[in-house]
Amino acid sequence: MINQPFIYLPIIAIVVIALYVIFTYNRLIRYREQVKESSSDIEVQLKRRADLIPNLVETVKGYAIHEREVLENVTNARSKILEAKTVQEGLEADNMLTSALKTLFAVAENYPDLKANQNFLQLQEELVNTEDKIQASRRFYNTTLREYEAFRQSFPTSIVANIFKFPTFDYFELDEGEKETAQKPPEVKF
Repeated sequence: MINQPFIYLPIIAIVVIALYVIFTYNRLIRYREQVKESSSDIEVQLKRRADLIPNLVETVKGYAIHEREVLENVTNARSKILEAKTVQEGLEADNMLTSALKTLFAVAENYPDLKANQNFLQLQEELVNTEDKIQASRRFYNTTLREYEAFRQSFPTSIVANIFKFPTFDYFELDEGEKETAQKPPEVKF
C-alpha cells in the first residue's frame, strides 16, 4: 500500500519548478526591457546632440570659411550617429563625433570673434550639457546591463534564459583614443 502523502510529491515538485520558471522568465523580461529602455535613453541624447550640430556648424562657417574639412568631418560624424542601427554602431559613431567636435573647438580657438559669439557660446554650453547627459545615460545603461547579465548568467536562471533565448547586449565602453585621453592628466597652460 502506497502512503498517500508521497503521491503528491511529484505534483508539488512540478508546481514548484513551474512557478520558478514563470518567476524567472518574468524577471528576465523586466531586466531585458530595462536594458532596452536605457539604451533608448542613450539614443535620445545622441540624437539631441546630433540636432545641435547643424546650428554649430553654421555658426562656425561664418567665421572659419577655410576650415571646410573640419566642418565636413563634424557633419559626416553626425550623419553616422543618425544612421546607427546597433549599440556598437552608435558607440563608434559617437566616438567619431566626439573627436570631430574636439577638433572643431580647437579650430574655434583661432577665431576670437567666434569664441565671443553668443550663439556659439550657447551651442557650446548645450553640447557640454548634452555630453553630461550622454555620460549619465551610458552609466545607467551599463549598470542596468550588468544587473541583467548577472541575473541571466547565474545558475539556475541561465537554464531558463537559454531555453527562452534571452539575448546578450554590448556594454558602452570608451574607444582606445578616449581611454588614452581619460588616463592622461589635463595639460594646463598659463
